[in-house]
Amino acid sequence: MATRGLVRLVNTSGRGVLCLAGDVDPSVVADFHARYGREPVPVDAVDTGSVTRLSDAALDLVLDHVRAGELRGREVPVLRTPRPVAGSTQEG
Repeated sequence: MATRGLVRLVNTSGRGVLCLAGDVDPSVVADFHARYGREPVPVDAVDTGSVTRLSDAALDLVLDHVRAGELRGREVPVLRTPRPVAGSTQEG
């Protein structure tokens, strides 16, 4: 069974970060809309570093937040924080 994903707004020192993790399917996006509404919330960044699968609905959610920032004259970076994998080595 696949791990269900989540979408949350995390408040930081700025406006917040839209965080996505796991298998972000349409039902996860619907849960987010039920909690926060359909209007994109001003955020400083979108973090997708823990996503294992991003549905079309989740991609639309990310793009809505990025476009909302652009309309306000702000760049909203999409962060892909790397997750180390047990036993792997990183070369720099």
